[in-house]
Amino acid sequence: QVHLVESGGGLVQAGGSLRLSCVASGSIFSINAMGWYRQAPGIERELVAVITNGGSTNYADSVKGRFSISRDNAKNTVYLQMNSLKPEDTAAYYCNVEGVLGPATRFSSWGQGTQVTVSS
Repeated sequence: QVHLVESGGGLVQAGGSLRLSCVASGSIFSINAMGWYRQAPGIERELVAVITNGGSTNYADSVKGRFSISRDNAKNTVYLQMNSLKPEDTAAYYCNVEGVLGPATRFSSWGQGTQVTVSS
């Protein structure tokens, strides 16, 4: 019922930048938190950044000062601006959106993932 489409991944050299986008669509009544997670081969999925509907943000220590999360509520879209990328940022990045479909139906949906590869 909720579909997420991610874009913006790719191959970049160390020190470069990328901007990820994630658009949510479907029978959405309201959206609460929107976040980005990442998963590298052999490693558990980890939180990168999250933003609430009030605009509060939280970042993994490893990306603080380099990554910035933002959202456009009118477009049901969340962004992740990634600067000063490092090879250790290489991973599949997944969007997660939590909200309400109706007065009493909560949801938590995941995107299909977008690959970010940072070469040294």
